[in-house]
Amino acid sequence: MAEVKEFTLPDLGEGLTEAEVVRWLVEVGEVVAVDQPVVEVETAKAMVEVPCPYGGVVTARYGAEGEELAVGAPLLTVAVGADASAPAAAEGSGSGGADGVVAEADGADAAEDGGAGETSGAVLVGYGTGAPPARRRRVRPTPVPAAAAGQVNGVASGYGRHAVTPEVPVRAEAAEPAPGPVPVISPLVRRLARQNGVELRTLTGSGPDGLILRADVERAIGAAGAPAATAEPSAAAASAPAGDAGEVRIPLRGLRGVVADKMSRSRREIPEATCWVDVDATELLAARRAMNAAGGPDAPKISLLALLARICTAALARYPELNARVDTEAREIVRLERVHVGFAAQTDRGLVVPVVRDAHARSAESLSEELGRLTGAARDGSLTPGELTGSTFTLNNYGVFGVDGSTPIINHPEAAMLGVGRIVPKPWVYEGELAVRQVTQLSLTFDHRVCDGGVAGGFLRYVADCVEQPAVLLRGV
Repeated sequence: MAEVKEFTLPDLGEGLTEAEVVRWLVEVGEVVAVDQPVVEVETAKAMVEVPCPYGGVVTARYGAEGEELAVGAPLLTVAVGADASAPAAAEGSGSGGADGVVAEADGADAAEDGGAGETSGAVLVGYGTGAPPARRRRVRPTPVPAAAAGQVNGVASGYGRHAVTPEVPVRAEAAEPAPGPVPVISPLVRRLARQNGVELRTLTGSGPDGLILRADVERAIGAAGAPAATAEPSAAAASAPAGDAGEVRIPLRGLRGVVADKMSRSRREIPEATCWVDVDATELLAARRAMNAAGGPDAPKISLLALLARICTAALARYPELNARVDTEAREIVRLERVHVGFAAQTDRGLVVPVVRDAHARSAESLSEELGRLTGAARDGSLTPGELTGSTFTLNNYGVFGVDGSTPIINHPEAAMLGVGRIVPKPWVYEGELAVRQVTQLSLTFDHRVCDGGVAGGFLRYVADCVEQPAVLLRGV
């Protein structure tokens, strides 16, 4: 007999408790392989394709597209075993939006090769069948006898309220969306379409290679006579008091909610202090130009942020007190041997902090390459939860916003963050004479529990010396 196994929504990253179903990648009645992606979900931090740990026939899906599921909630069920294909038609009646979904076998009837002892490989993937693994199958909706439907409802519908249990059979001739991925990158475009009932597969994108842009969705909304929605229109309207027409309420959920919770916790738990210094960055800019010129026109360019990250890793080697966190329950300071540098990146989805792993072991060229890759992934929303967690020190280049200084909130549970302001020409005393130099302001916000002002000042002064005289780094090479 086939065994029905339940696959729940796994923990997709640090601090994440829920995810929104964006797109199902499999249908009820379809054969899936072990570790095959079955659903695309959007967390507060990234878009993620979730692989299924079981191989067999999908018997139920939980949660419609656009619905939020909590971590640990049922995601789907899979019939695993030699007879998996036989109950597929019946078990499909309890979920997936269709009564009686049966798999179409490749060149044979699924019911004929579903018995025990068969080794055709037409149903199961990687479970001891003798023939090659079955290919993924399209499904066709067919009516199912009431008895079979009742039998399966006892299996599939008992897993919780997320199960989709249709009351009316879906006709076989019902139109299906075109197969294949939807050419959309931005999660905001997906959300706008969902909120206004726009089917993205019916749109022709005006972007590169047919990419669907926000303007394309707004045109479709306008053509249907519906007003374009903003980030969270329905929730905002529902939560606004009826008598206060001038008030707009925006729910703190998704990425904004995660950021709010983390910042509030940082302010509550960390007694932070900030020190800053103005720095002549002229020599650092000249060193960067020389490095890029020496590499040739085809060599990867080294970014300024990569040089600053390399300076920070050298400073943390001298002042390890700042590469730490505080265990409040044990009342201990935990110093960390490895340096994972996070850098603040503003995206369409909000503020995210991608992480460069083992930054202390990377060269400036390697840091530049990884920073570029992570920045691109942050912009298109494809960062994985693993690329957004685990940083031990954060570099915040707020100078890109045209500001000189800041007192940022520490990225909990880290102990320090270095901020870099804009680099602008200013009058500066250089070698005893007044000159115009490229000047920036560096600020260090630190957890006063892990060190005192002397350590923080020493760290910041070393970073400033390396910016003003990059040759200082050579002492540690």
